[in-house]
Amino acid sequence: MPASVMDDPDLRRVLDALAPHAAYVVGGAVRNALLGEPVDDIDIATAARPDQTSALARAAGLKAVPTGAEHGTITVVAGGRPFEVTTFRRDVETFGRRAVVAFSDDLSEDAARRDFTMNALYAAGDGRVIDPAGGLPDLHARRVRFVGDPDARITEDFLRILRFFRFHARYGRDGAADPAALAACARHAGGLARISRERIGAEMRKLLAAADPSDAVRLMEETGVLAVALPGARAAGLAALVAAEPGAVCPRTPEDISAKKKDWPLRLASLGADDAAAALRLSKGEARVQEELRAGGTLAEVAYRLGEARARQVAILRASRGADLRADWREEIAFAAGQRFPLTAADVMPPLQGPAVGRGLRAAEAAWIESGFLMPAPGLIDVALLAGETT
Repeated sequence: MPASVMDDPDLRRVLDALAPHAAYVVGGAVRNALLGEPVDDIDIATAARPDQTSALARAAGLKAVPTGAEHGTITVVAGGRPFEVTTFRRDVETFGRRAVVAFSDDLSEDAARRDFTMNALYAAGDGRVIDPAGGLPDLHARRVRFVGDPDARITEDFLRILRFFRFHARYGRDGAADPAALAACARHAGGLARISRERIGAEMRKLLAAADPSDAVRLMEETGVLAVALPGARAAGLAALVAAEPGAVCPRTPEDISAKKKDWPLRLASLGADDAAAALRLSKGEARVQEELRAGGTLAEVAYRLGEARARQVAILRASRGADLRADWREEIAFAAGQRFPLTAADVMPPLQGPAVGRGLRAAEAAWIESGFLMPAPGLIDVALLAGETT
Protein backbone atom coordinates (compact mmCIF):
# COMPACT_ATOMS: atom_id res chain seq x y z
CA MET A 1 0.00 0.00 0.00
CA PRO A 2 1.27 3.51 -0.76
CA ALA A 3 2.53 5.49 2.19
CA SER A 4 0.28 8.37 1.17
CA VAL A 5 -2.64 6.25 2.38
CA MET A 6 -1.17 4.30 5.27
CA ASP A 7 0.63 7.27 6.84
CA ASP A 8 -2.57 9.27 7.12
CA PRO A 9 -2.40 10.56 10.73
CA ASP A 10 -6.13 10.12 11.35
CA LEU A 11 -6.05 6.55 10.09
CA ARG A 12 -2.99 5.85 12.23
CA ARG A 13 -4.84 7.04 15.33
CA VAL A 14 -7.70 4.63 14.67
CA LEU A 15 -5.43 1.66 13.90
CA ASP A 16 -3.28 2.40 16.95
CA ALA A 17 -6.38 2.55 19.14
CA LEU A 18 -7.40 -0.92 17.93
CA ALA A 19 -3.88 -2.32 18.32
CA PRO A 20 -4.77 -4.96 20.95
CA HIS A 21 -6.78 -6.63 18.17
CA ALA A 22 -6.14 -7.37 14.51
CA ALA A 23 -7.29 -4.44 12.35
CA TYR A 24 -6.98 -3.90 8.61
CA VAL A 25 -7.93 -1.32 6.02
CA VAL A 26 -10.34 -3.17 3.74
CA GLY A 27 -12.27 -2.97 0.50
CA GLY A 28 -12.46 0.06 -1.74
CA ALA A 29 -9.64 1.99 -0.10
CA VAL A 30 -7.21 -0.87 -0.76
CA ARG A 31 -8.55 -1.48 -4.25
CA ASN A 32 -8.28 2.16 -5.32
CA ALA A 33 -4.91 2.73 -3.67
CA LEU A 34 -3.38 -0.22 -5.51
CA LEU A 35 -4.83 1.06 -8.79
CA GLY A 36 -3.44 4.54 -8.15
CA GLU A 37 -6.94 6.02 -8.00
CA PRO A 38 -8.34 8.45 -5.43
CA VAL A 39 -9.13 7.02 -2.00
CA ASP A 40 -12.14 8.57 -0.35
CA ASP A 41 -13.72 6.74 2.58
CA ILE A 42 -11.54 4.30 4.48
CA ASP A 43 -13.18 1.25 6.04
CA ILE A 44 -11.53 -0.95 8.65
CA ALA A 45 -12.16 -4.60 9.50
CA THR A 46 -11.16 -5.84 12.94
CA ALA A 47 -11.30 -8.84 15.24
CA ALA A 48 -12.48 -6.52 18.03
CA ARG A 49 -16.14 -6.81 18.97
CA PRO A 50 -18.26 -3.65 18.64
CA ASP A 51 -18.22 -2.89 22.38
CA GLN A 52 -14.45 -3.35 22.42
CA THR A 53 -14.06 -1.03 19.41
CA SER A 54 -16.11 1.66 21.15
CA ALA A 55 -14.19 1.34 24.42
CA LEU A 56 -10.78 1.39 22.72
CA ALA A 57 -11.70 4.39 20.58
CA ARG A 58 -12.92 6.41 23.55
CA ALA A 59 -9.86 5.48 25.58
CA ALA A 60 -7.76 6.94 22.77
CA GLY A 61 -9.74 10.17 22.83
CA LEU A 62 -11.73 9.37 19.70
CA LYS A 63 -15.48 9.58 19.20
CA ALA A 64 -17.32 6.27 18.71
CA VAL A 65 -20.81 6.20 17.17
CA PRO A 66 -22.78 2.90 17.11
CA THR A 67 -24.08 3.37 13.57
CA GLY A 68 -24.63 -0.36 13.04
CA ALA A 69 -23.48 -2.03 16.23
CA GLU A 70 -25.93 -4.93 15.87
CA HIS A 71 -24.20 -5.77 12.57
CA GLY A 72 -20.73 -5.09 13.93
CA THR A 73 -20.15 -1.53 12.72
CA ILE A 74 -18.93 1.36 14.86
CA THR A 75 -18.10 4.68 13.22
CA VAL A 76 -14.93 6.04 14.77
CA VAL A 77 -14.31 9.75 14.23
CA ALA A 78 -10.71 10.97 14.11
CA GLY A 79 -9.74 14.47 13.05
CA GLY A 80 -13.37 15.10 12.15
CA ARG A 81 -13.35 12.22 9.65
CA PRO A 82 -15.49 9.08 9.97
CA PHE A 83 -13.94 5.62 9.71
CA GLU A 84 -16.35 2.68 9.63
CA VAL A 85 -14.88 -0.08 11.80
CA THR A 86 -16.62 -3.44 11.42
CA THR A 87 -16.00 -6.68 13.25
CA PHE A 88 -15.04 -9.73 11.17
CA ARG A 89 -18.30 -11.50 10.25
CA ARG A 90 -19.61 -14.64 8.68
CA ASP A 91 -23.07 -15.21 7.25
CA VAL A 92 -25.36 -17.57 9.12
CA GLU A 93 -28.44 -17.05 6.93
CA THR A 94 -29.18 -14.71 4.04
CA PHE A 95 -32.52 -13.23 3.01
CA GLY A 96 -31.95 -11.20 -0.13
CA ARG A 97 -30.47 -7.90 1.03
CA ARG A 98 -30.66 -8.95 4.68
CA ALA A 99 -28.51 -11.50 6.46
CA VAL A 100 -28.08 -13.03 9.89
CA VAL A 101 -24.40 -12.68 10.72
CA ALA A 102 -22.15 -13.96 13.46
CA PHE A 103 -18.98 -12.25 14.60
CA SER A 104 -15.75 -14.03 13.77
CA ASP A 105 -12.06 -13.98 14.62
CA ASP A 106 -11.15 -15.29 11.17
CA LEU A 107 -10.26 -12.82 8.43
CA SER A 108 -10.83 -15.47 5.76
CA GLU A 109 -14.44 -15.90 6.92
CA ASP A 110 -14.92 -12.16 6.63
CA ALA A 111 -13.48 -12.20 3.10
CA ALA A 112 -15.72 -15.09 2.05
CA ARG A 113 -18.90 -13.04 2.55
CA ARG A 114 -17.78 -10.12 0.37
CA ASP A 115 -18.99 -9.65 -3.18
CA PHE A 116 -15.96 -9.35 -5.48
CA THR A 117 -12.37 -10.49 -5.05
CA MET A 118 -11.03 -6.98 -5.67
CA ASN A 119 -13.14 -5.81 -2.72
CA ALA A 120 -11.81 -8.54 -0.43
CA LEU A 121 -8.32 -7.09 -0.09
CA TYR A 122 -6.97 -6.15 3.35
CA ALA A 123 -4.04 -3.93 4.28
CA ALA A 124 -2.22 -4.29 7.60
CA GLY A 125 -0.90 -1.27 9.46
CA ASP A 126 2.57 -1.71 7.96
CA GLY A 127 1.12 -1.61 4.43
CA ARG A 128 1.27 -5.33 3.68
CA VAL A 129 -1.68 -6.45 1.55
CA ILE A 130 -3.44 -9.66 2.52
CA ASP A 131 -5.39 -11.40 -0.23
CA PRO A 132 -7.48 -14.31 1.11
CA ALA A 133 -9.81 -14.45 -1.92
CA GLY A 134 -7.29 -14.20 -4.76
CA GLY A 135 -8.21 -10.65 -5.67
CA LEU A 136 -4.78 -9.27 -6.61
CA PRO A 137 -4.52 -11.09 -9.97
CA ASP A 138 -8.05 -9.99 -10.78
CA LEU A 139 -7.26 -6.40 -9.82
CA HIS A 140 -4.17 -6.30 -12.01
CA ALA A 141 -6.11 -7.86 -14.90
CA ARG A 142 -9.00 -5.41 -14.36
CA ARG A 143 -11.31 -8.41 -14.04
CA VAL A 144 -14.36 -8.31 -11.76
CA ARG A 145 -14.91 -11.75 -10.25
CA PHE A 146 -17.25 -12.92 -7.52
CA VAL A 147 -15.79 -14.30 -4.30
CA GLY A 148 -16.35 -18.07 -4.32
CA ASP A 149 -19.46 -19.41 -6.06
CA PRO A 150 -21.05 -16.69 -8.25
CA ASP A 151 -24.50 -18.28 -7.95
CA ALA A 152 -24.30 -18.25 -4.16
CA ARG A 153 -23.13 -14.63 -4.05
CA ILE A 154 -25.93 -13.52 -6.36
CA THR A 155 -28.74 -15.38 -4.64
CA GLU A 156 -27.63 -13.84 -1.35
CA ASP A 157 -28.44 -10.46 -2.88
CA PHE A 158 -29.72 -10.11 -6.45
CA LEU A 159 -28.63 -6.48 -6.53
CA ARG A 160 -25.10 -7.86 -6.89
CA ILE A 161 -25.94 -8.53 -10.54
CA LEU A 162 -26.09 -4.81 -11.22
CA ARG A 163 -23.13 -4.19 -8.95
CA PHE A 164 -21.13 -6.63 -11.09
CA PHE A 165 -21.82 -4.64 -14.25
CA ARG A 166 -21.26 -1.35 -12.47
CA PHE A 167 -17.86 -2.50 -11.23
CA HIS A 168 -17.02 -3.81 -14.69
CA ALA A 169 -17.87 -0.38 -16.12
CA ARG A 170 -15.76 1.37 -13.49
CA TYR A 171 -12.82 -1.00 -13.01
CA GLY A 172 -13.04 -3.66 -15.69
CA ARG A 173 -11.39 -3.92 -19.07
CA ASP A 174 -13.37 -4.39 -22.27
CA GLY A 175 -13.40 -8.05 -23.24
CA ALA A 176 -12.09 -9.15 -19.83
CA ALA A 177 -15.40 -9.91 -18.09
CA ASP A 178 -15.32 -13.14 -16.09
CA PRO A 179 -17.27 -15.85 -18.01
CA ALA A 180 -18.47 -17.58 -14.84
CA ALA A 181 -19.80 -14.31 -13.47
CA LEU A 182 -21.58 -13.48 -16.73
CA ALA A 183 -23.18 -16.91 -16.87
CA ALA A 184 -24.41 -16.60 -13.29
CA CYS A 185 -25.84 -13.13 -13.97
CA ALA A 186 -27.71 -14.50 -16.98
CA ARG A 187 -29.11 -17.41 -14.95
CA HIS A 188 -30.39 -15.15 -12.22
CA ALA A 189 -31.40 -12.05 -14.21
CA GLY A 190 -35.03 -12.61 -13.27
CA GLY A 191 -34.10 -12.18 -9.62
CA LEU A 192 -33.81 -8.44 -10.19
CA ALA A 193 -37.60 -8.35 -10.20
CA ARG A 194 -37.34 -8.82 -6.42
CA ILE A 195 -35.25 -5.65 -6.06
CA SER A 196 -36.92 -2.28 -5.58
CA ARG A 197 -36.89 0.04 -8.55
CA GLU A 198 -35.27 2.71 -6.38
CA ARG A 199 -32.24 0.50 -5.78
CA ILE A 200 -32.05 -0.48 -9.43
CA GLY A 201 -32.15 3.19 -10.34
CA ALA A 202 -29.34 4.02 -7.93
CA GLU A 203 -27.10 1.35 -9.45
CA MET A 204 -27.90 2.38 -13.03
CA ARG A 205 -27.07 6.02 -12.29
CA LYS A 206 -23.64 5.01 -10.99
CA LEU A 207 -23.04 2.60 -13.86
CA LEU A 208 -23.91 5.14 -16.55
CA ALA A 209 -21.66 7.75 -14.89
CA ALA A 210 -18.56 5.63 -15.60
CA ALA A 211 -16.10 7.00 -18.16
CA ASP A 212 -17.26 4.45 -20.75
CA PRO A 213 -20.08 2.15 -19.67
CA SER A 214 -20.87 0.87 -23.18
CA ASP A 215 -19.16 -2.54 -22.81
CA ALA A 216 -20.90 -3.20 -19.50
CA VAL A 217 -24.30 -2.28 -20.92
CA ARG A 218 -23.66 -4.46 -23.98
CA LEU A 219 -22.97 -7.39 -21.66
CA MET A 220 -26.10 -6.57 -19.69
CA GLU A 221 -28.08 -6.82 -22.92
CA GLU A 222 -26.46 -10.10 -23.93
CA THR A 223 -27.18 -11.70 -20.56
CA GLY A 224 -30.80 -10.52 -20.43
CA VAL A 225 -30.13 -8.25 -17.46
CA LEU A 226 -30.80 -5.00 -19.31
CA ALA A 227 -34.28 -6.11 -20.34
CA VAL A 228 -35.21 -6.68 -16.69
CA ALA A 229 -33.50 -3.60 -15.28
CA LEU A 230 -34.58 -1.18 -18.01
CA PRO A 231 -37.27 -2.60 -20.35
CA GLY A 232 -36.96 -1.53 -23.97
CA ALA A 233 -33.38 -0.27 -23.62
CA ARG A 234 -30.90 -0.98 -26.42
CA ALA A 235 -27.16 -1.05 -25.84
CA ALA A 236 -26.20 0.07 -29.34
CA GLY A 237 -27.49 3.56 -28.65
CA LEU A 238 -25.05 4.03 -25.78
CA ALA A 239 -22.09 2.71 -27.73
CA ALA A 240 -22.83 5.18 -30.51
CA LEU A 241 -23.13 8.04 -28.05
CA VAL A 242 -19.81 7.26 -26.36
CA ALA A 243 -18.20 6.99 -29.80
CA ALA A 244 -19.55 10.42 -30.72
CA GLU A 245 -18.51 12.17 -27.50
CA PRO A 246 -14.72 12.39 -28.10
CA GLY A 247 -15.09 13.49 -31.74
CA ALA A 248 -16.13 16.71 -33.37
CA VAL A 249 -19.39 16.79 -31.46
CA CYS A 250 -18.01 17.08 -27.94
CA PRO A 251 -15.76 20.01 -26.94
CA ARG A 252 -12.38 18.84 -25.68
CA THR A 253 -11.80 21.19 -22.77
CA PRO A 254 -10.95 19.42 -19.48
CA GLU A 255 -14.13 20.81 -17.94
CA ASP A 256 -16.30 19.35 -20.68
CA ILE A 257 -14.57 15.98 -20.49
CA SER A 258 -15.07 15.84 -16.73
CA ALA A 259 -18.73 16.76 -17.07
CA LYS A 260 -19.19 14.16 -19.80
CA LYS A 261 -18.09 11.37 -17.49
CA LYS A 262 -20.81 12.30 -15.03
CA ASP A 263 -23.57 12.80 -17.60
CA TRP A 264 -25.65 9.74 -16.81
CA PRO A 265 -28.94 11.38 -17.93
CA LEU A 266 -27.63 11.77 -21.47
CA ARG A 267 -26.37 8.17 -21.50
CA LEU A 268 -29.75 7.01 -20.18
CA ALA A 269 -31.58 8.86 -22.95
CA SER A 270 -29.39 7.16 -25.55
CA LEU A 271 -30.68 3.74 -24.44
CA GLY A 272 -34.20 4.51 -25.64
CA ALA A 273 -35.96 2.72 -22.78
CA ASP A 274 -39.74 2.37 -22.82
CA ASP A 275 -40.29 4.36 -19.61
CA ALA A 276 -37.03 5.12 -17.83
CA ALA A 277 -38.76 7.37 -15.30
CA ALA A 278 -40.88 4.49 -13.98
CA ALA A 279 -38.25 1.77 -14.39
CA LEU A 280 -35.63 3.67 -12.39
CA ARG A 281 -37.94 5.75 -10.19
CA LEU A 282 -36.53 8.99 -11.48
CA SER A 283 -37.37 12.17 -9.63
CA LYS A 284 -39.66 14.70 -11.30
CA GLY A 285 -36.64 16.78 -12.24
CA GLU A 286 -34.78 13.80 -13.69
CA ALA A 287 -37.85 12.71 -15.66
CA ARG A 288 -38.21 16.23 -17.05
CA VAL A 289 -34.60 16.11 -18.26
CA GLN A 290 -35.34 12.87 -20.14
CA GLU A 291 -38.31 14.56 -21.83
CA GLU A 292 -36.20 17.57 -22.78
CA LEU A 293 -33.49 15.38 -24.29
CA ARG A 294 -36.14 13.90 -26.59
CA ALA A 295 -37.27 17.37 -27.70
CA GLY A 296 -38.17 17.80 -31.35
CA GLY A 297 -37.57 20.79 -33.61
CA THR A 298 -34.35 22.37 -34.79
CA LEU A 299 -31.39 22.77 -32.48
CA ALA A 300 -31.98 26.50 -32.61
CA GLU A 301 -35.53 26.04 -31.32
CA VAL A 302 -34.32 23.66 -28.60
CA ALA A 303 -31.69 26.18 -27.52
CA TYR A 304 -34.21 29.03 -27.48
CA ARG A 305 -36.72 27.07 -25.40
CA LEU A 306 -34.45 24.97 -23.17
CA GLY A 307 -31.13 26.80 -23.05
CA GLU A 308 -27.66 26.32 -24.48
CA ALA A 309 -26.52 23.49 -22.19
CA ARG A 310 -29.53 21.29 -22.92
CA ALA A 311 -29.33 21.99 -26.65
CA ARG A 312 -25.69 20.89 -26.71
CA GLN A 313 -26.73 17.61 -25.11
CA VAL A 314 -29.51 17.15 -27.64
CA ALA A 315 -26.98 17.81 -30.42
CA ILE A 316 -24.65 15.11 -29.08
CA LEU A 317 -27.55 12.68 -28.75
CA ARG A 318 -28.77 13.35 -32.28
CA ALA A 319 -25.27 13.02 -33.73
CA SER A 320 -24.92 9.62 -32.05
CA ARG A 321 -28.07 8.57 -33.91
CA GLY A 322 -26.65 9.56 -37.28
CA ALA A 323 -27.87 13.14 -37.64
CA ASP A 324 -25.61 15.50 -39.58
CA LEU A 325 -24.89 18.69 -37.65
CA ARG A 326 -24.06 21.99 -39.26
CA ALA A 327 -20.41 22.99 -39.06
CA ASP A 328 -21.41 26.02 -37.00
CA TRP A 329 -23.89 24.19 -34.73
CA ARG A 330 -22.27 25.48 -31.56
CA GLU A 331 -22.58 29.08 -32.71
CA GLU A 332 -26.16 28.43 -33.84
CA ILE A 333 -27.07 27.15 -30.40
CA ALA A 334 -25.33 29.95 -28.54
CA PHE A 335 -27.05 32.60 -30.67
CA ALA A 336 -30.51 31.03 -30.31
CA ALA A 337 -30.20 30.60 -26.56
CA GLY A 338 -29.69 34.33 -26.16
CA GLN A 339 -32.78 35.40 -28.10
CA ARG A 340 -35.91 36.92 -26.51
CA PHE A 341 -39.26 37.03 -28.30
CA PRO A 342 -39.97 40.72 -29.02
CA LEU A 343 -43.78 40.65 -28.71
CA THR A 344 -46.04 40.68 -25.67
CA ALA A 345 -49.80 40.43 -25.35
CA ALA A 346 -50.01 44.21 -25.19
CA ASP A 347 -48.72 44.39 -28.77
CA VAL A 348 -51.78 42.61 -30.15
CA MET A 349 -54.50 43.81 -27.76
CA PRO A 350 -56.78 45.06 -29.17
CA PRO A 351 -57.87 43.91 -31.72
CA LEU A 352 -57.17 40.37 -30.37
CA GLN A 353 -58.95 39.30 -27.20
CA GLY A 354 -59.20 36.15 -25.05
CA PRO A 355 -57.87 32.88 -26.55
CA ALA A 356 -57.06 34.66 -29.79
CA VAL A 357 -54.17 36.45 -28.05
CA GLY A 358 -52.39 33.24 -27.17
CA ARG A 359 -53.09 31.71 -30.58
CA GLY A 360 -51.69 34.76 -32.33
CA LEU A 361 -48.56 35.00 -30.19
CA ARG A 362 -47.78 31.31 -30.66
CA ALA A 363 -48.05 31.65 -34.43
CA ALA A 364 -45.86 34.74 -34.42
CA GLU A 365 -43.24 33.06 -32.26
CA ALA A 366 -43.14 30.04 -34.58
CA ALA A 367 -42.63 32.34 -37.58
CA TRP A 368 -39.92 34.26 -35.73
CA ILE A 369 -38.03 31.06 -34.88
CA GLU A 370 -38.35 29.81 -38.47
CA SER A 371 -36.91 33.10 -39.72
CA GLY A 372 -33.80 32.53 -37.64
CA PHE A 373 -35.04 35.06 -35.07
CA LEU A 374 -34.74 37.82 -37.69
CA MET A 375 -38.37 38.74 -38.53
CA PRO A 376 -38.98 42.31 -37.25
CA ALA A 377 -41.73 43.18 -34.82
CA PRO A 378 -44.12 44.77 -37.36
CA GLY A 379 -44.13 41.58 -39.43
CA LEU A 380 -44.65 39.48 -36.32
CA ILE A 381 -47.66 41.58 -35.34
CA ASP A 382 -49.19 40.99 -38.76
CA VAL A 383 -48.68 37.22 -38.37
CA ALA A 384 -50.20 37.29 -34.88
CA LEU A 385 -53.23 39.27 -35.96
CA LEU A 386 -53.89 37.01 -38.92
CA ALA A 387 -53.54 33.82 -36.85
CA GLY A 388 -55.54 35.21 -33.93
CA GLU A 389 -58.45 36.15 -36.13
CA THR A 390 -58.51 32.69 -37.73
CA THR A 391 -60.91 30.32 -35.97
